[in-house]
Amino acid sequence: MGAGVVQSGGGGGRRGRRRTIKSKPMGEINVTPFVDVMLVLLIIFMVAAPLSVVGVPVELPDTAANALDAPEEEPLAITLTADGLILIQTTETGESELIPKLRAIAAERSDDKVFLRADGSIPYERVVQIMGALNAGGFSNIGLVTDTGGPTLDGQDG
Repeated sequence: MGAGVVQSGGGGGRRGRRRTIKSKPMGEINVTPFVDVMLVLLIIFMVAAPLSVVGVPVELPDTAANALDAPEEEPLAITLTADGLILIQTTETGESELIPKLRAIAAERSDDKVFLRADGSIPYERVVQIMGALNAGGFSNIGLVTDTGGPTLDGQDG
């Protein structure tokens, strides 16, 4: 990826005659290695991007509610698994350290929106307790995450 030297020698003379080599700087840059590296990086990012989505396997309840608008910054996601684990994004958090961690996160964020993902088998009382902890941690704008296509309660399935 740099400038090189082009050598041009004296032609095919006789034996015994001394050859002279003239060197002049090459004024071209070979961009082929650069393009190769960029294409490899592009392929790596195209393959890795779909894998970087935050996701913890949770069996969300079905509802007929419409989807929320996408927030400006990446939303904070709190997940309650069927096993009773509490996860902030993908990091497991103990119940005693939940509110201090939420307060630290709230101090760094400009948006107080948080998405609560709870497994459908979790008792309602537990979900409300976590919502109270979210409120105590500085998050008052709580969105409950569900799957669409659930019952509409008007006698028709959505």
